[in-house]
Amino acid sequence: MNPDAIKRIVIVGGGTAGWMTAAACAKKFGQAMEVVLVESESIGTVGVGESTIPSIRDFNRFLGIDENVFVAETKATFKLGIAFKNWGYLGSDYIHPFGPLGHDINGTEFHHFWLRMQQEGVQVPLDEYSVAATAARAGKFQHPSSDSENLLSNYSYAFHFDAALYAKYLRQYSEARGVLRYEGILVETNQDPTTGFINSICMDSGLVIEGDVFIDCMGFKGLLIDKVLGAEFEDWSHWLACDRAVAVPCASGGEALTPYTISTAHSAGWQWRIPLQHRTGNGHVYASEYMSDDEAIAILLGNLDGEPLADPKPFRFKAGKRKQNWRKNCVAIGLASGFLEPLESTSIYLIQVGIQKFLELFPDKNFCEANTREFNRQLDAEYVRIRDFIIMHYKETQREDSPFWRRCKNMTVPTELEHRQKLFGSSGHVDREQYGVYESVCIGQGLIPTNYDFRIARFSSQDIEKYLQKIRTDIRAVVSTMPSARQTIDAMIAAGLNPAQKGQ
Repeated sequence: MNPDAIKRIVIVGGGTAGWMTAAACAKKFGQAMEVVLVESESIGTVGVGESTIPSIRDFNRFLGIDENVFVAETKATFKLGIAFKNWGYLGSDYIHPFGPLGHDINGTEFHHFWLRMQQEGVQVPLDEYSVAATAARAGKFQHPSSDSENLLSNYSYAFHFDAALYAKYLRQYSEARGVLRYEGILVETNQDPTTGFINSICMDSGLVIEGDVFIDCMGFKGLLIDKVLGAEFEDWSHWLACDRAVAVPCASGGEALTPYTISTAHSAGWQWRIPLQHRTGNGHVYASEYMSDDEAIAILLGNLDGEPLADPKPFRFKAGKRKQNWRKNCVAIGLASGFLEPLESTSIYLIQVGIQKFLELFPDKNFCEANTREFNRQLDAEYVRIRDFIIMHYKETQREDSPFWRRCKNMTVPTELEHRQKLFGSSGHVDREQYGVYESVCIGQGLIPTNYDFRIARFSSQDIEKYLQKIRTDIRAVVSTMPSARQTIDAMIAAGLNPAQKGQ
């Protein structure tokens, strides 16, 4: 056996980030590695990252989690995309779907055909050419077909779920696979005087826990990565002005389960709506420079589907990330790593990416500098990719009805984003390395390219219009055959409950 092999991983902090990390390490290493997690029941977690993107299914599959059980245990519902209301202009409404728009023809992307007909006066919303968006608006859901020739294969999906229940489920999963959990509060850290590496942590109970690798999952505080190891924070608030949020659950507005997240822009930020089986999650993200806390709370409470189920919970944050998320023998995961507002539901995704890159570049006790540097490089690139995508939502707006939106519309953006937007605005060019269905958001925000791909000039307007009409007709027909999202969830819950639960 390699004498330099890592023998113990210590995860400091629970919640979604901590227990996702613990579960992944337990699955990856089994009994070959001791995994320890310390947390305190007296310290609350943020716990509002309840909307995800399709990659969460990859994580659950890696763990071997049965999707029916997952849906039953976490009160999950389906998500086919995000509806953005009032973002491009007051009254605007578009969906960023999980899945392609229309069909590309001979290498020419679909949105160019839509652009040509748009210029010729055919005014049909772009998201009507998406199976995911059409099904979302109809409240329908069916698992995608594995037959690539079937239109029902032409979309993906994610979940909304109760983050606290997901952490609880992953705790059970982890402890069943040997993860050791200790209750307590971190009070002291012991470091090697020569290298600065963390040797052990001391808990308020007097317990000393030694480790080879320490994972900081302590939220915004980042007690290890920041307070102990001094990893600097890169501030992005000059681009992303929202710095506060207030969250509250409410009673569900009825039996229907809308299979999408809603983001509604207000005068100095935006409000999320996330439907779960047992309640609806709501929150208002806003810029304190332009809106008071009381006003933000009033707007949130005035736009709920049902009665609030708790007092509004406030959060303060700053957009940005650590300049080094892996420093010495400590890796930051989750909010300790950085924060980007959950406009495109990327909070849990960034936890997942951090875990994935850590496992891919897993060290030995020598902690090869190349591994550390590559981890930081890849995570930096992911943060910047998502950062720019979120900035784009604010920049590409026609709204000038408040000081906040005037600032957003007129702000200077990162150079690469500015270049990317000019490319799309002039010729509809999309860099496929970018996040999501990029063209759906650009066009939804009101950035309509001046020119379309010259290669479609050989098609007649009549043929293109007929082709587009057929796509819409086919999509409506296939969506009409889908069961409702509620019906599919109910069937999965019944399949996922254990016998004792079914008898309750």
